[in-house]
Amino acid sequence: MQNNLKIASAQFEHQSNNKDYNLTVIDNLSASAAAAGADVIAFHECSITGYTFARHLSKEQMLDLAELVPEGSSIKRLQEIAGRHNIIILAGLFEKDSTDNLFKTYVCVDKGGLVAKFRKLHPFINPHLTPGDAYCIFEIKGWKCGILICYDNNIIENVRATKLLGAEIIFMPHVTMCTPSSRPGAGFVDPQLWKNREADPTSLRLEFDGMKGRAWLMKWLPARAYDNAIYAVFSNPIGMDDDQLKNGCSMILDPYGDIIAECRTFEDSYCIATITADKLTLAGGHRYINARRPDLYKDIIGQPHHPEQVVAWLHNTK
Repeated sequence: MQNNLKIASAQFEHQSNNKDYNLTVIDNLSASAAAAGADVIAFHECSITGYTFARHLSKEQMLDLAELVPEGSSIKRLQEIAGRHNIIILAGLFEKDSTDNLFKTYVCVDKGGLVAKFRKLHPFINPHLTPGDAYCIFEIKGWKCGILICYDNNIIENVRATKLLGAEIIFMPHVTMCTPSSRPGAGFVDPQLWKNREADPTSLRLEFDGMKGRAWLMKWLPARAYDNAIYAVFSNPIGMDDDQLKNGCSMILDPYGDIIAECRTFEDSYCIATITADKLTLAGGHRYINARRPDLYKDIIGQPHHPEQVVAWLHNTK
């Protein structure tokens, strides 16, 4: 039986192409979470580099921004932060390899260095990114963990595959919500509301919690945890990301699909939850997974398919 694990999920307003600033915030939040007893802290995708601004970058600019992993300076900095605060850190950045391929990457780092690296399977923010081609399973203090980045979690097969490979915790770093799509109620949130958040927090919270934001998240995120009997660690930025406003809602869900911790402020912050092994087998998803009949659908799910990925807000932007 695993020991209980205390996990923090963070949110902060990153700065585009300002690694030093973002790593300083990661340092400060990691210190605070460690002091509160957290064993692990997870940050959002591209929390080190910034995210949405990359849609405008050339390949040469992307290569200047990206780093080798684990040789790059940001991984070394994360290792130093993890060691100084005695906490395991998960964070995201753009990666390049020795032949100038580019990836959207999320890493797990402890005081000894790189623990795990995952490349996003469904990247889209920049046309020069190469999709990852493998799932990722690793251990944190006896717990089997996986990583799926943002859009990867919207393809339900990815979550089930990661579970079937043994994951008990899936880290789900995002930069999401508050963008237009074909679903009713979707759209951008006016950045002026963010600027006026101290004088009028109510108007901003209504937008953040409505169909543009949290209400959409609640349509699917609890189901990923419930159906697969996993702990889902969702991390998302708060505030301005380039010219877009993001609503945070970083949270941790248990295998029942219940939210056991959530960030509910407009500040750079984190939430903490203690996870216990008993829920992994008590939750309904465990029984449903055991009851599967792959003989009925293995050929259906595995039939040839040409993937098409269209991101409404990105492809409709002039």
